[in-house]
Order: sequence, then structure tokens, then C-alpha cells
Amino acid sequence: MQSTNHHPFTEGLLTWYRQHARELPWRQTQDPYAIWLSEVVLQQTRVAQGLPYYLKLLEVFPTVESLAQADESVLFRHWQGLGYYSRARNLHKTAKLVVSEYQGQFPATYDELIQLPGVGPYTAAAIASFAFGEAKPVVDGNVFRILARYFGIETDILHSSARKEFTDVALELIPIDQPAEFNQAIMDFGSLQCSPAPICASCPLSLTCFAFQQKRVQDFPVKQKKAKQRNRHFNYFILEQGNKVLVRERKDKDIWSGLWEFYLLESQQEEDLESLLESDVNLFKCLQGASVQALKSPKIHLLSHQKIHCRAWHVQVPDNLEISQMAEFQWIRPEDFEKLGKSVLLLNLITDNLHLEIFNDSMPR
Repeated sequence: MQSTNHHPFTEGLLTWYRQHARELPWRQTQDPYAIWLSEVVLQQTRVAQGLPYYLKLLEVFPTVESLAQADESVLFRHWQGLGYYSRARNLHKTAKLVVSEYQGQFPATYDELIQLPGVGPYTAAAIASFAFGEAKPVVDGNVFRILARYFGIETDILHSSARKEFTDVALELIPIDQPAEFNQAIMDFGSLQCSPAPICASCPLSLTCFAFQQKRVQDFPVKQKKAKQRNRHFNYFILEQGNKVLVRERKDKDIWSGLWEFYLLESQQEEDLESLLESDVNLFKCLQGASVQALKSPKIHLLSHQKIHCRAWHVQVPDNLEISQMAEFQWIRPEDFEKLGKSVLLLNLITDNLHLEIFNDSMPR
């Protein structure tokens, strides 16, 4: 049972926050839509990167109704560059659900909010506390780190039991009279003070922090080694014929599902052009009499558990060469392709090759 008598950790945290709070637009509102939007944008994204996306999305989709009515491709276009596109899909799905099932009003409790698509414990706690004053603590990597250090919690944070253990600790700390301020404070404290490289010398909690007193700050939180990154080799072919390019929408259960790309061959390792052509009959036919130019390519694109090695070629297919329709692919004008959602890797590839005539006037600089 929570008490209004605050734990020394809570008192120190709130005192620190009142001096160091970041001014962020979603903290100036209790509108659950704006708060939900900010939380989804900031998942796996730093505030500095996510802030302009949040402001733009709120400008384009000022209400949950406007987001629900929008075409998914429009949302993807404005999401472009944020990555983790499943967030955007769930954002759209949830907006439609809130409009159709809740008459455009977000549910007002944690237990209801967590039932929404893409809304996990952290996001549900943030909305419930910020918009509705419910004393539910946010628990993420920052909170794991802070609590593990302060209380000396040895539990591996990747263990299935860790979230409940740390949530129970946070529930004892969050004040029922100031849940929003506590959650905002612990977010900022983890970003600015008790970061992976903490500033212990000026920390108001250092005198009662287990890790600092035991000189074991870098031992917490306990976390098993990350899985090795998977290396993948993407070979893109920008096939152009009659001022149109051949593209497809990625739909399989893989990275960038729902985004668009040029003709892609994935290989087990880096291979020369001749070897790649031997493995693909369609591509081999397209290159008959074609002009082929190797492009400047972003060599490595890092994802959370994948390392994408990229190479690309521009293929000017002769206008008189008849090409059979390829499943999933379509020929479109470059200016139409510019309007479709693309991965950051592909955006970088295009930006690095704006000298190509097909990109000159149609692609962003």
C-alpha cells in the first residue's frame, strides 16, 4: 500500500527534477492523444531525434480522428527515418480503434490502455500517469539502471522476472499525489544524471546509492551479453526504363515491411556483379544491352541486431527491350517513388547519388 510519506529516493529525485527538468512539448499538455503520440515516437528513439518528428506528426495529424482517417502511406511518409516501422503500423491501428470503439476518447486507466495495439507497460503507464493522474510507474532501461544501482539489485534485467521485480520496487517509490512528476523525473534522471556513464559527483542520491558507495557503479544493471549481430549483404539495382524505375513494397516478415525499395538481391557474402547475375534470370535479361553503372553506396547500415552491407548499380534498360511482368514489382515514375515510405538506407543511397538524372528533380536534397 502506498503512502504519501515519500521514500528518501523519491524526495531526492523530485528535488533534482525541479532544478533540471527538460522543457518538452508533451509535458505542457494532459491530452492523452498528444502524450500517446510522443511516447510511440520516442520508443527506441532519442529525444533530440524524435522531437522534430513528433512536432511534424502533430501538425499533420492534430487529432486522433485525423490520424485514423489518413492513408497508411501518408503516415509512413512522415515517419520515414524513424525506423521500427511496426510502431507506425500500430499507431495507425490504435487510432482507428480509439475512434471506432471509444468514440475518439482514449481509455482513462492503465488496464484499458495496455489493451491497445502497440501500447506496452511503459507507454500505458506514461499515458495513465501524465493524462489521468494514475500512480503507475514507467519502467524501461533507464529505470532498470537507476534502481539497480541505487538498491543494488543483482537480477539480470533481461530475465523474464526482471520487469515485475523492478515494477514492484517502483510502485513503492511513486507518490500517489505526484505520479506524473515522478515518472517525468525518473526519465530525465536516467538521461541526464544516472546515464550509462553517470555523473556521480553531482548526484543528490550518491550518499544512499548502493553502487556508488560500494564503488560498483559499472556493475549495474546486470545484463547478459547481447546477441551477435547478423551480417546481411543487400545488392540494389535501380532499373530504369522509359523514365520509370522498378520498385516493390516489402511485405514479408522482415525488416522494413511496408516500405518500398528498388530491385534487391540479397547474398550470403559480397559478390561481384557477374556472380550476382548468374543467380537471377530476370536481372540477367534486364541487363542485355543495358548501361550499368556502379553507384556510391552506404557501406554499412546498423540495425539493433543486424549489420546491412550495401552495394548498388544503376541499370539503364533499353527502351525497346521487352521485360516480362515480375511478381510484386511495378514500374513507376521517380517523383511517385519519392512520395512512398523508404528505409533510411535507401534514402542515403538516393542522397549519395543525386547526380543521376532520374533523381535530380524528384528526390529530396
